[in-house]
Amino acid sequence: MDTPPPVHQKKQAKGQAKEQAKPQARAWQRMLSGRRLDLLDPSPFDIEIEDIARGIARVARWNGQTNGDHAFSVAEHCVVVEKLFSLLNPKASREDKLMALLHDAAEYVIGDMISPFKAAIGLDYKDFEARIETAIHLRFSLPAEQSKSLHKAIKQADIYCAYFEAIQIAGFSEAEANEIFTQPPGDIRIKINPLSVVAAEKLFLARFAELNA
Repeated sequence: MDTPPPVHQKKQAKGQAKEQAKPQARAWQRMLSGRRLDLLDPSPFDIEIEDIARGIARVARWNGQTNGDHAFSVAEHCVVVEKLFSLLNPKASREDKLMALLHDAAEYVIGDMISPFKAAIGLDYKDFEARIETAIHLRFSLPAEQSKSLHKAIKQADIYCAYFEAIQIAGFSEAEANEIFTQPPGDIRIKINPLSVVAAEKLFLARFAELNA
């Protein structure tokens, strides 16, 4: 006659059965276009520029801690960064400019996190962001990853944009901003004018269309 299993083994087996019976947590997001984007394994086929524009037009830079009637959206920030990039790199290709415009496009899914919070989260966040960025690049026939030189050039424009945002709308004095951010060359000047959500979305889509004409 078989000996029944010990009580602790029965409990362990029940626990494993419960775990297997649990439905998997949803790891995809439904977009207004009807696409379902798998957040863990994003496919370029599930990415649409209208979804990106709608999302990042509603994501606020600086966690919304800016002056004016409207938040300064990631969509408008992307347009300004591409403008700065083009000013600083007059020989840049259409492809390079499009990469600059899309440099924060992944935030339509993950939102905008201030740099200190990104540092606190660590590499897992960056890996997740990189997967979304790669899918976006492939969707619009761009290289999966930026070259080191292009990444550096776009990052420089991004840093300069942050300086202008800091002193014009985010409450930093020029002295404080000079300590924390990088001051752009004297001949580079940009006016930061936070737009409404609707206007920011249209601005981003218009610039995308121009670069794809």
